[in-house]
Amino acid sequence: MAHGEVLEFEEYVRTRQEALLRSARRLVPDPIDAQDLLQTALVRTYGRWEGIADKSLADAYLRRVMINTRTEWWRARKLEEVPTEQLPDASVEDGSEQRADRALLMDVLKVLAPKQRSVVVLRHWEQMSTEETAAALGMSTGTVKSTLHRALARLRQELEARDLDARALERHETRRAHRRDGQEQERCAA
Repeated sequence: MAHGEVLEFEEYVRTRQEALLRSARRLVPDPIDAQDLLQTALVRTYGRWEGIADKSLADAYLRRVMINTRTEWWRARKLEEVPTEQLPDASVEDGSEQRADRALLMDVLKVLAPKQRSVVVLRHWEQMSTEETAAALGMSTGTVKSTLHRALARLRQELEARDLDARALERHETRRAHRRDGQEQERCAA
């Protein structure tokens, strides 16, 4: 690669790094993985930098590389689930509702297939148009629309299921508390 191309790439990374890291963070939930994803995508893009004729499309190209890389990682992942009798307690570090909602959304996004997740992230977080999303993902606008529709329906379904589970657990806990109170009252009366 020519020296001028190297300098151009370095300047591009300097000016766009924060925005690209935000995009990576939306594709993978862990901040360290997001940094790894961005670095891997930058290395892959560096090797192809001369071939990007229109540098104004570099963001779209790099996002596509991040999506492809994330998909490769997802396919190569090892399932590291360990069955336990009790689920670990979920906690929100700072307690703010906004961060809790964001964490819930990031968790719920995990139920989507990589293609669906990519479409949702680009359309709703990156606020790309349907056409821009289609170009970034290499699919037709109709496919973007139908994939987005199915993905949002799946997210609604998952959120409703989680809400029902939470309410059922709350009712169960309330009944247990009432039974304990009743048993205690019987002991005191005896």
